[in-house]
Amino acid sequence: MSVTDKLASRIPVLADRVERKDVVAVVRLHGVITPSPSPLARGAINLTAVESALTRAFGHDRLKAVALLVNSPGGAPTQSGLVAERIRQLADEKNVPVLAFCEDVAASGGYWLACAADEIYAHRTSMVGSIGVISGGFGFPGLLERFGIERRLHTAGANKSRLDPFSPEKPEDVEWLKKMHTQLHELFVNWVKERRGDRLAESEDLFTGDVWLGAKAVELGLVDGLGSLRQIVTERFPDAEISVAEPKRPLLARLGLGAPAAAAAVLEAVSQKVAWSRFGL
Repeated sequence: MSVTDKLASRIPVLADRVERKDVVAVVRLHGVITPSPSPLARGAINLTAVESALTRAFGHDRLKAVALLVNSPGGAPTQSGLVAERIRQLADEKNVPVLAFCEDVAASGGYWLACAADEIYAHRTSMVGSIGVISGGFGFPGLLERFGIERRLHTAGANKSRLDPFSPEKPEDVEWLKKMHTQLHELFVNWVKERRGDRLAESEDLFTGDVWLGAKAVELGLVDGLGSLRQIVTERFPDAEISVAEPKRPLLARLGLGAPAAAAAVLEAVSQKVAWSRFGL
């Protein structure tokens, strides 16, 4: 038998001796939750952006659990719901536990995402909660008049121009917006109650939109304990290896090209900075 034949005959034997480890797949959910990130966005969460990472994470053959690394100040409620529901769908299909780990902040929509997990952990310095609804904008009704600019706005439908930033604010429009906020808040509260159940503490402050550090979040039942991903995963799954599934970055971000969308990138950066700055970040 030739040397080549001898080596070839040993290959299956060597392959059989390689022990395939169990896997804990990690998905990073980092950034503002927005339905329409720019081509340059590096830190934006929506279903389109994270779908491939979630599919890869839940697709491992020897999957023991999926870990979510959540670092988000929140954002669009619909995208929060879509991503969370997709996580639950995959978890139920694969019948594996999902663990969420709050990093700097898991607030508002970020906490909505964390609640998709079966267990939630936080660092003692993590900011958690903000179970509420917020929207904001600017009003410029006097700006046009000052510069002699004529506003031309034509609509069909009495309420089509609600909250137009260049028109005076109307009390009935503000009342309409408050009703929308109330409905969204109820959906948020119901989701948290559904996912956290009797782990939640009896507290009047729980759904006021307030934010708490890790230890207080444990006390309120918003999270299950303090700890980092590697600490908890090593304790729970000592024989498993960690496999990170990163969401795909937009094409221009991967190429490092910024000039074609410089103005849009600046506006997006300002918007995201405002979202993070609410939590001192």
